Amino acid sequence: MHKLARKVRFSINPFPSTRLRAGLSEQSQGFNSFASKPAGEGLSIFLELSVELVGSVEPTTGFVVNVSDIDSSVRRFVVPIFAEAIRADFQQARHIGLYAIAELLREAWNRLADKFGTVSLNKLSLKLNPFREVAMDSQQSNMIYFSEKFEFAATHKLWNDNFSQQRNFEVFGKCANPTGHGHNYIVDVTVKKPIEHNDFCIGDFEKIVDDEFIKLVDHKNLNVDVTEFRATNPTVENIASFAWNSLAGKFGEASLHCVTVWETDRMYCSYYGDNPASSPG
Repeated sequence: MHKLARKVRFSINPFPSTRLRAGLSEQSQGFNSFASKPAGEGLSIFLELSVELVGSVEPTTGFVVNVSDIDSSVRRFVVPIFAEAIRADFQQARHIGLYAIAELLREAWNRLADKFGTVSLNKLSLKLNPFREVAMDSQQSNMIYFSEKFEFAATHKLWNDNFSQQRNFEVFGKCANPTGHGHNYIVDVTVKKPIEHNDFCIGDFEKIVDDEFIKLVDHKNLNVDVTEFRATNPTVENIASFAWNSLAGKFGEASLHCVTVWETDRMYCSYYGDNPASSPG
């Protein structure tokens, strides 16, 4: 089986445009799907929907699904759902919270589920901005997943006192530099909660992550300033575990699903706690 994902970007004008008031086409579909299609006009709402499918490769084409079919299905069946809801709520000055977004995703799921033949819809992810994402998957269809990225800067040194100096440099290379070295880390924290009419406060979520984890590691020498790492190497794997242990159980009705730590833009580690059932299949 293969997992195939396609990101579909689109922009929605939240209010009637001057073109619409003039009796012209409501908005340009545009010609650049890399930026967004529909294109939107001026200051519009930009969204990116990731569609993940699971299935077998069709031998005559080499495709799981032709991605142009994913694009056309999203633009035909899903974009109008978001356009109608966004315009209605904006014009009534109504807030669009996490519960409303979850309901839109659920409706999008229902519209797309039967559009790809024998291939199954596995996950839908809606990017709200470059750092926040809301998702649902086929494993727990009653749950909504919220992810947000954070950053911190820290220095660390990788060393094992039980190794010889030569062995330390063989194993850890530049990371065994005696005076340490620094990284600008990115941390992606994902929580999950039941889809119900009870919105999730992003500000509270951010404060918990900041108080319980970011402040412990930001602009610190991890080996010296963080008790956890005085006897444990602050590898990206161990930082992910430390972040999990610092945050688990702190989000009220939402539960921690995953912590991902990027040490560089080429290396990251995700940790799902000690329960293997929490990790993706």
